[in-house]
Amino acid sequence: MTVLERILQLRLERGWSEYRLSEESGIAQTTISSWFKKEVYPSIPSLEKICKAYNISLAQFFNYDNEPVSLTDDQKILLDNWNRLNSEQKQAVIVLLKSF
Repeated sequence: MTVLERILQLRLERGWSEYRLSEESGIAQTTISSWFKKEVYPSIPSLEKICKAYNISLAQFFNYDNEPVSLTDDQKILLDNWNRLNSEQKQAVIVLLKSF
């Protein structure tokens, strides 16, 4: 299942329109619509907003089959630190990671 398929699945499960997802997430409806039309995946910050709108974590978003998610100690440390960052710091980390 792709990220876009998962967004659609969760939206349909809730009976939400794209407009409702836009309202709940704070992401413009035109942006959400363009992801599907152009088959472009949302950025991590946008995906975080989508998850917040659905009231789920990123781990739950990517856990399609509801199997328990187990993280390594290093992954837990990364996620703990990520959650402490503000949006500007998260963007800086993303830019840094893309440079590798």
